[in-house]
Amino acid sequence: MTIKIGDHLPNITMKHVTPSGTQDINTESLFKGKTVALFAIPGAFTPVCTTVHLPGFTKQMDQFKAKNVAVMCLSVNDPFVMEAWGKSANSHPDIALLADWNAEFTKAVGLTLDGSGAGLGLRSLRYSMLVKDGIVTALNVEPSPGQCDLSSADALLKSL
Repeated sequence: MTIKIGDHLPNITMKHVTPSGTQDINTESLFKGKTVALFAIPGAFTPVCTTVHLPGFTKQMDQFKAKNVAVMCLSVNDPFVMEAWGKSANSHPDIALLADWNAEFTKAVGLTLDGSGAGLGLRSLRYSMLVKDGIVTALNVEPSPGQCDLSSADALLKSL
């Protein structure tokens, strides 16, 4: 079952890449008391994720900050890949890179992608959501993982 507007995010432990290293963090504490723009990608270092999706949020980071919205990126990758990708892609340092390494969060919200045909295995669909204090208030799921229109930073900013 896919998560929907009005639902509370499941409490899952993920890896959070920080300047001081990788740490475990559960979603309950990560989203508590905050407004968060969360965007998920099928994979770090994949073409659309690297050239369009992450750069769009990096470019618009000042607008999210002006609205007091934290920005987080989630991928079914290990934390070391997320860290290397963030550096390689010149990600804004205020974008939290979350490694859903076993796809537990992705499965729990019902937004999995079977990328085995492309050699990727189980991944996340491309989406963005606005979360206020752990409650989903906007959800934009792309019809195809190669598209980045509905889930873009610009589209999410319009829902604020």
